[in-house]
Amino acid sequence: MMKLKENPVVEANSSAKEHKSSALKGSNHFRLSSELLTLELSYWDLPEIFNRSLVQMLTGCSYLESVCLKIRGAEFDAVFFRSIEHFLPKTVKILKLQPVIEQDAILFIHELRANQNNLETAESGIPFSLVSPGFKLQSLSLVLDIISDQLICSITNSLPFLTELHLEDRPTKEPSPFHDLTNGGLQSLRFCCHLTDISLMRSRQNLPVYFRRVNDMGMFLLSEGCKLLESVRLGGFCRVSDAGFASILHSCQHLKKFEVRNASLLSDLAFHDLTGAPCSLVEVKLSSCSLITSETVQKMASSRRLEVLDLFGCRSIADSSLSSITCLDKLTTLNLGGGDISDRGLSVLSQGYSPITHLCLRGCKRVTDKGVSLLFHGCGVINKTLTVLDLGNMPGISDKAILTIAAVGTGIAELCIRYCFHVTDSSMEALATKRRLQDGSKSLQRLDLFHCSGLSVKSLESLKWHSFQALKWIGLGHTCLSGKGNDLLTEICHERPWLTLCLDGCEMGCHDGWHFHRP
Repeated sequence: MMKLKENPVVEANSSAKEHKSSALKGSNHFRLSSELLTLELSYWDLPEIFNRSLVQMLTGCSYLESVCLKIRGAEFDAVFFRSIEHFLPKTVKILKLQPVIEQDAILFIHELRANQNNLETAESGIPFSLVSPGFKLQSLSLVLDIISDQLICSITNSLPFLTELHLEDRPTKEPSPFHDLTNGGLQSLRFCCHLTDISLMRSRQNLPVYFRRVNDMGMFLLSEGCKLLESVRLGGFCRVSDAGFASILHSCQHLKKFEVRNASLLSDLAFHDLTGAPCSLVEVKLSSCSLITSETVQKMASSRRLEVLDLFGCRSIADSSLSSITCLDKLTTLNLGGGDISDRGLSVLSQGYSPITHLCLRGCKRVTDKGVSLLFHGCGVINKTLTVLDLGNMPGISDKAILTIAAVGTGIAELCIRYCFHVTDSSMEALATKRRLQDGSKSLQRLDLFHCSGLSVKSLESLKWHSFQALKWIGLGHTCLSGKGNDLLTEICHERPWLTLCLDGCEMGCHDGWHFHRP
């Protein structure tokens, strides 16, 4: 990734950037205020120097309440956060660490235990400390090698004040049946009686793995023990069926956000009686749940407060569901990626009154240039509200669709057309010129052209100073633009220090800057 930073508040370890022995890469920086610390770090080759530098920074921050430490490019066998609890100020309420080895996490969580011997209860029932209290974390977020019952139990025993718990693991091998998350681990979460936000995700980044020892009973125990939940995110629970997921919808009366990923047994039946559920959903994400069909979307129409609907990878979502979506007058984000959507469906969407600002159609192979034209020429409101559009991996998209967007898509600020092989230099020219011809239109700020093989080096000319003046990020990986014309790329970076040219195939924005780009 070619990048010059945009006004960092504090430059970390800047004198070390010129030496390869530094533990912090040259692009790293952190932002610091009296209560908030966010460190963006990349792993180098001397962990002892890295750890020493990290400790020096932490010990100089005595009143932090929020700490987010992410190390890009590090493996889980690297020891970065071991003994970090000895250097964190006890004022910390929010802690995010990535990556962490499970056993190290258990050790430092025990050290973060609130000192029960120093706690007494006031007449109001609110705990307070007579001496120096231990940590009282309210929010904990960890990315680990494995999520296990032992980890969950250490958290519930040591951190009773938690309101938010976000755990994600990325196993590199199939977890042992004797060392994994089970129903018992979910049951122990009842001891975190203040919990309102929980996320338990098993990533398939390294291997197609699941939580195989959790079934419907685990979800029953979670929903009964944590009735205050307002946000639930679950990923990789392959043995949980409709009954388990429905128990959360019906037991958690304050539930507003519900997300499920890679749940092969989740079907429309889980949402059959959604009108009878006490919760009022604002955000629903059901990613890669193959049994979900248009019937679920029709049930969602009863959730009049719904603002976000993500159905990416639900292949059975068809045109028939879109008439229900148009009734959602608060919906701003819609993801239909991978669905069985056609031009006819986009025609229906164009007539509706949902104020959609973010629309993803990635992988909808039945959508063509005609569908894009219908979307922007309908009598509804989407052609006025839409700002982010994803048309990636759609073989039916060509220059005609991009010309339509350039002509009438006045609000589009982010456009993804990765893997659109029929897009040529004509599209770049149209996108470059239309912003100067229209009044009141938003300028394009992010553009993803990854694997657009129809583009030539000539397209780079449109990135010169006179065009794309508001562009902050562009993805050029696996195009002739990344393999040739490097001198021109360097010149563009010099003329536009605020512009990120990503050649690595990242998603839009390089995952907000946390994607690791190897040198």
